[in-house]
Amino acid sequence: MIAQRRSWRFWVVLAAALVGMAVTFSLGRWQLDRAAQKEALHAAIVLREQQAPLDAKALAAPLTRVQAEELLHRLVTVRGTWLPEFTVYLDNRQMSGRQGFDVLTPLRLAESDAVVVVQRGWAPRSFVDRTTLPPVETPQGSVEFTGRIAPSPPRLYALGEDGRGVIRQNLDLEAFRGETGLPLARVTVLQIGPPSEGLLREWPQPTAGVEKHYGYAFQWFGLCALIGLLYLWFHLKAAVFRLFSSRKPHDS
Repeated sequence: MIAQRRSWRFWVVLAAALVGMAVTFSLGRWQLDRAAQKEALHAAIVLREQQAPLDAKALAAPLTRVQAEELLHRLVTVRGTWLPEFTVYLDNRQMSGRQGFDVLTPLRLAESDAVVVVQRGWAPRSFVDRTTLPPVETPQGSVEFTGRIAPSPPRLYALGEDGRGVIRQNLDLEAFRGETGLPLARVTVLQIGPPSEGLLREWPQPTAGVEKHYGYAFQWFGLCALIGLLYLWFHLKAAVFRLFSSRKPHDS
């Protein structure tokens, strides 16, 4: 009876150890796969950034969602006129560790009716009155600059729906298209270059962001090894205990 109980307990513990090792090992491999996917994506982004700048006609044409995604991170030379009446200031945005606004202004492309939202740069916020707009210059007439094709600005957590004022927390392109009635492109342009017009453009560079995945993989593989070592330790300890227990009556 005791032998049967020990045998049953042995197989249960062995099965639990094997399942635990299999699960933790699989999770570690999954984290490594995620790291490889992000490294491949980052390599593709770097390759796009190194290609020759596109013409703004690529933005003027109607784009499907897939076509828009294929243009992301490409350089583009745009020429057109600002529509300052639709300028939006995204609050609670940081640059170089300082709080302020990301300033976005639609640009009507030259020789086209198409309009693209340009993330023009960052301006500091007044800490005396947070509703005070920073002094940002918007040139009149035709302007030309080089930018990087980008998705909508990253969303920040906000209570309730996005506002429609000049100062707001987030900007959704689809909603902004309906709000303004402008034929907005599916993508935005991130203006790059030195500071100008009261705006800084020290945009963060895209990174692979694989460090956390390697860290998680190390933890899962470490836990897998720990389960195996603990099983071997307690199994060996129990075997030694049974060996000495079986010898006691004979030695006496």
